[in-house]
Amino acid sequence: MTRLFNDPASFTEDMLTGFLDANSDYVVGVPGGVVRATSTPPGKVAVVVGGGSGHYPAFCGVVGPGFADGAVVGNIFTSPSAADAASVARVAEGGAGVLLTTGNYAGDVMNFGLAVEQLTADGIDARYLAVTDDVASAPADDVAKRRGIAGDFTVFKCASAAAEAGYDLDGVMRVAQSANDNTRTLGVAFDGCTMPGAADPLFTVDKGTMGLGLGIHGEPGVASHTMPTADELARLLVSGVLEQKPGGAGARIAVILNGLGRTKYEELFVVWGTMAPLLRESGYAVVRPEVGELVTSLDMAGCSLTLMWLDDELEGFWTAPADTPAYRRGGLARTPDANRRTAHQEVEHKRPVTVSDGAARECGVAVARAIRAMKERMVSAEDELGRIDAVAGDGDHGRGMVKGSTAALAAADDAVADGAGQGGVLVGAGEAWATKAGGTSGVLWGAALTALGGRLGDTGTPSNRDVADALRAGYDVLVRLGGAKPGDKTMLDSLLPFVEAVEQSVTHGKSWLTAWRGAAEIAEQAAAATTELRPRIGRARPLAERSVGTPDAGAVSLAMCVRAVIDAFEARNDEAAYQHNTEGVR
Repeated sequence: MTRLFNDPASFTEDMLTGFLDANSDYVVGVPGGVVRATSTPPGKVAVVVGGGSGHYPAFCGVVGPGFADGAVVGNIFTSPSAADAASVARVAEGGAGVLLTTGNYAGDVMNFGLAVEQLTADGIDARYLAVTDDVASAPADDVAKRRGIAGDFTVFKCASAAAEAGYDLDGVMRVAQSANDNTRTLGVAFDGCTMPGAADPLFTVDKGTMGLGLGIHGEPGVASHTMPTADELARLLVSGVLEQKPGGAGARIAVILNGLGRTKYEELFVVWGTMAPLLRESGYAVVRPEVGELVTSLDMAGCSLTLMWLDDELEGFWTAPADTPAYRRGGLARTPDANRRTAHQEVEHKRPVTVSDGAARECGVAVARAIRAMKERMVSAEDELGRIDAVAGDGDHGRGMVKGSTAALAAADDAVADGAGQGGVLVGAGEAWATKAGGTSGVLWGAALTALGGRLGDTGTPSNRDVADALRAGYDVLVRLGGAKPGDKTMLDSLLPFVEAVEQSVTHGKSWLTAWRGAAEIAEQAAAATTELRPRIGRARPLAERSVGTPDAGAVSLAMCVRAVIDAFEARNDEAAYQHNTEGVR
């Protein structure tokens, strides 16, 4: 288990403090992550990698000459926010554009995709690539749904080397895509990993077995398999990956036998002792193999095999020199100290607040109170939501909801202090939620609250229809952004029935408070009904069968939040009525 930490909530920040100090010759910290200690040369494309923490040396450990120009650093197993990704990219970019690349996870795809939009709007040429090397997570005819695991490393390395060689952004993107198209990975887990501060691992493996087809965010394998000997494991992994050989691929391969955090190097070498001759006997020339920990999963016990089929161009980039905190190959001349950066300090940005009347300010106070109730409910439900999420995911949903709602409350309180109405409070809370929480839920909750605020505005008291229309706007933005639909086993499965119930009640003349009260119960019932659904998107999709029998964590947390909101408004109304009555008695 993960034993050494101070406050689990600040584990990533505390880790970065030590990492930056220990590697100050290579990197400096910037808002959202790290960049090289020396400025990007004019005309060089910047390559920015990233994802959640817990995978060291990926991602911050590969920032340096010959490799990445920057790394966006999220919380444990949680996608960084779009704001963080854009922040790191802006600092790393040297005038020739930037490639952002991550594993293929919903939160990363959404957040880094939004970052590309923000960068493009700022006049920075930006592209994004999601790595899809995990053969266990989707069939060969649906490669776009495959996760990115240890194959991240081969793709990041080749793209970075192409940028170092002077390729333009189109060329770097082409090399990255070629590396991804020719990379395949299969992994196994012998035991689960434990989040900092958690008492139990995210999953367990039955004695005498292993999980085949694991994910690197603490997801268990897609199938159970009898625990093999080292020889048997080598044969299993080699055959499993070679079956996925890309069409037209040649006979030269880059190979990574990757440890996941708790499998010793000596054990990996034992496996490699069988694996290497198996590959050669299959007709392959092994080019500069890597045996060790390159993409880990905290303290997970297990390993994975990655093959990248090479052409002359990819081989040149795979073998090119690199000099980073965690990965060194060949010799590179250090850049003179004159080009060294200094750490960039985050500049506080507050949205301009426009308030036209006192009614809106009163509504802003009420909205902030409701967000406080949501935050308190998420704090009390953190362990429960994590347990639900860990059945077929990475177990971080509760922690992410606490982090997001806490940031949203702080921003809401600031907006109230600045005189914001309901719209300003919601927009500020949404932006803070997305920025501080990251991950899939972070970007979705952030977008929903921002849409609500935009529809309600900062003038007057919203009507019943305004509230219903705002909820519909929040739902619509989630459908557009997340690409999910009802029945996919996501938060939409509780949100849509809730929104429809509010709309119907308001249409029939009920107040939004009365409508919300009834709809909250419908949302809870809908969340419970996700128990029988099979996930079709997201991290839980490869473990669809295991998910059956457990509700969706996102649907459950949404139902909890809408219940907390109505409880907060009703408690305030009861308090106001009591004060009015007692004042009348006096």
